[in-house]
Amino acid sequence: MLIEAKGIVKAYSGHVALDGLNMEVAEGSVHGLLGPNGAGKTTFIRILNQMTQQDAGELLFDGHVMTSADIAQVGYLPEERGLYKKMKVGEEAIYLAQLRGLSKHDAKVRLKYWFDKFEIGEWWNKKVEQLSKGMQQKVQFIVTVLHEPRLLIFDEPFSGFDPVNANLLKSEILNLRDKGATVLFSTHNMGSVEAVCDSISLINKSHVVLDGKVKDIKKQYKDGKFSLTFQGVETDLQKVNGLEILSAKTIDGTTEARVQTANATSANELLRELISAVELSEFKEILPSMEEIFIQQVNK
Repeated sequence: MLIEAKGIVKAYSGHVALDGLNMEVAEGSVHGLLGPNGAGKTTFIRILNQMTQQDAGELLFDGHVMTSADIAQVGYLPEERGLYKKMKVGEEAIYLAQLRGLSKHDAKVRLKYWFDKFEIGEWWNKKVEQLSKGMQQKVQFIVTVLHEPRLLIFDEPFSGFDPVNANLLKSEILNLRDKGATVLFSTHNMGSVEAVCDSISLINKSHVVLDGKVKDIKKQYKDGKFSLTFQGVETDLQKVNGLEILSAKTIDGTTEARVQTANATSANELLRELISAVELSEFKEILPSMEEIFIQQVNK
C-alpha cells in the first residue's frame, strides 16, 4: 500500500472532523474519496498534504510515517483553483514547476510535451486572465503532474470542463495510473467514479462507512434486477415463479422488460427458468450504480 491511514482523529473547536478513520490506497491505482459535504474528505486531504496534523492515529506513506519530506512526491490539484492572473501562462508554469524542484531547463522540456499534448502551445505568452476557466484548469492540471509525483490528489478535477475536455482528463488520469502513479480522486460525480476509479472509500460523519474495489461493491449491493428482451408479451413472464415485472414494453411482438427476483436467485438459475418460458434474445443483470449505492449508504 502506498497510503495507510490508521485510526486518524482530527477535531476543530469541539467538532470532530475525522473519528478513527482507517483507509488504504494501493500503489498504482485510482482510489475514489467519496462522501457528502462535511464528511471529512477535505480534512483528510489536508493531513495527506501535511497542511495540518492529525490529533491521533498514524499516516503511513510507502510503509513509513509520512512527513513533510514526502510532499515532494505528491501532486495536489485543489478544488479551489488559483493562478496569478497577471502573469503569462508560460512564465507561471515554469515558476510553479521550479517550486516543485524542477530545473528551468527540465521544466521547459516537460511543459512543451504537455502543452503540445493538450494543444495549448499558443497560450504560452498569453496572460492567465485572458484564458477561460477551463483553459486555466488545464494549465493547473499540467503543473500538478509535471514533476511526476508518486501520489496525485485530484479534488473535483472535472469541475468546469465540457464533456470533451473532461474525457481528455479522464484518459490522462488513467494513463498516469498505468505508468505507475497512484491517484486519490475526490469527487461528487458518481459517473466519473465508475469511469476511472479502481476502488473507493466512502466517508460519512467522519468515518469510512464503505470501501473496496468498485466492481466488488457493485456486486455486493446487487438486488436481483435484470433486463431482458424476448419474443412474446408481458404475460408470458408469469410462467416464471417469484418474478416481479418492474416495466415492460411490447413492439411488434418483441418485449423489453425489467424484472426483479423475489429471492437470491442467481443469474444462471433465472436464465434457465426464462429459457423454458420465453424465447430470449437479450439478458443482462442490472448492477446498482455508484450513485445509488452512495445515496443508500449516506441515507442510512
